[in-house]
Amino acid sequence: MFLLLIAGSLSALTLFLMASDRIENPASFRPNSDQHADVVRAALKVDAAFEGQWSESELSSAERSLNLTIARRLSLGLAGTIPSVEEIRRFEEQGTDEQIHWWVSRLVEDQRTSNHLAERFARALVGVEDGPFLIYRRRRFVSWFSDQIAANLPYDVLVRNILTDEGLWTDTPSVNFYTRTILEDGEKSRPDPILLAGRTSRAFLGMRIDCLQCHDDFLGTINLGSAEDLAGGTQRDFHSLAAFFVEMENSLLGIRDQTSQGPYQYQLLDDDKTEVIEPEVPFNRNLAGDEHNLRMRLANWVTHPENRPFARAAVNRVWAIMAGRGLLQPVDDIPLEGPFPLAMEVLVDDFIEHGFDLHRLIRVIALSEAYQLESVADFEVTSLHESNWSVFPALRLRPGQVAGAIAQSTKLATIDSTSHIITQLTKFGQQNDFVQRFGDPGEDEFKDRGETVTQRLLMLNGSMIDERLKNLLHTPVFVARLSPDVERAIETIYLATLTRRPSAQEKRRFVSQISSFSGDERVEAVLDLYWALINSAEFRWNH
Repeated sequence: MFLLLIAGSLSALTLFLMASDRIENPASFRPNSDQHADVVRAALKVDAAFEGQWSESELSSAERSLNLTIARRLSLGLAGTIPSVEEIRRFEEQGTDEQIHWWVSRLVEDQRTSNHLAERFARALVGVEDGPFLIYRRRRFVSWFSDQIAANLPYDVLVRNILTDEGLWTDTPSVNFYTRTILEDGEKSRPDPILLAGRTSRAFLGMRIDCLQCHDDFLGTINLGSAEDLAGGTQRDFHSLAAFFVEMENSLLGIRDQTSQGPYQYQLLDDDKTEVIEPEVPFNRNLAGDEHNLRMRLANWVTHPENRPFARAAVNRVWAIMAGRGLLQPVDDIPLEGPFPLAMEVLVDDFIEHGFDLHRLIRVIALSEAYQLESVADFEVTSLHESNWSVFPALRLRPGQVAGAIAQSTKLATIDSTSHIITQLTKFGQQNDFVQRFGDPGEDEFKDRGETVTQRLLMLNGSMIDERLKNLLHTPVFVARLSPDVERAIETIYLATLTRRPSAQEKRRFVSQISSFSGDERVEAVLDLYWALINSAEFRWNH
């Protein structure tokens, strides 16, 4: 009797998911608005820049991907998971020309997206480690960052808040950027200016000047000054940046500035003693203000609209998060003097002109031709095609994306903040365990790595896949026992795992195989198909 009740409720849920409109139109979905038309015009400028680059390099470009493929790509990049069958049904109700606009609008309003983007940015800002006990709350920092993204706080304002806020790490979460670097210094504790200088240059300016901490640049790989008047990086340049953080201390009131701390002092290489080093920005010095507060002066310089490395670093990081690889690699090592892809500069101009609007930047990237291209073509695809984005590069999913995709593929309904708390907690626990076993790439997450034997075995024999496949309330058993026919079951499985329908050949093959079974044997056959698709390269790669 109990099983009959479960079957009845699942059957009702199936009809509900397939037939009803559970997902409302996003508030920002306005196909005929001036705002959307302006985004389209910006995307066309990006397209023209890419096409000029391809023409100059004599590169052919791939065809445009199917809308479902683009939706999967966007979901993985922005929400860290794949679309649910429930979302796919709603997506396909939109007009063909409006589907991508509708989907991007849904994603930018989805808490999964703000959470995922916050985690990606946090890796550059505070790393992935736990940090100092008691005075550091990484989860609060990520949650706060997520709230700012959801509210679409201008990115320059968000960064200024991070660089200038004061208070306790519990009630002012942004200061965890500082408490992450706390050093014990006698009776007082203070943030480490050297670590903060490295974080600031990498995360906010997209430049690796860390090696200047110990010596001048002897190899000519770090140029500072300005794009018009370049100069080799020196050890003094780095410590002049670190000097902006010298007034900070951590007290009972939390992070605050205390001018009585004294000047920044450091013993440079080949010097006999320490010397006072005055705060000075390492490039574009004409943009530096004269504010009395050092951190405010630094923050205003970092986020200055004419300080293009700031906007360029943000654009490159957002592109990398959405696509798996930056327009320039590594994402935090962009030379001051360039050269820069023309498409990047078009995006940078638009980002600055529209007030550092992250949601708009996401929309422009999503609607650009390069982002929507196929990963395969009717010509030989080389690394040159991928580096110039004339085909979309096929890249392995990050561990969190793999785990998120596994979890969502085994549920017809969308797993989000509105899901039952048990569903959310189960996914959270399984996903964390999977990522820990699979191996977290840490801060250097955009470096392409080969798959290890351990990772392959985890996919083949891991507990997460096994538990989610065999759970009676999850999609695999659900589809095997309650689908009205085998063809419908196979289509649902493909949509749930690969975000596409099976080809005619695939459908014929699996229909003939699964139809020969009944009862528990059919359930096992469906679970085998599910397992095979989850372990396919198509599932584990972004394409």
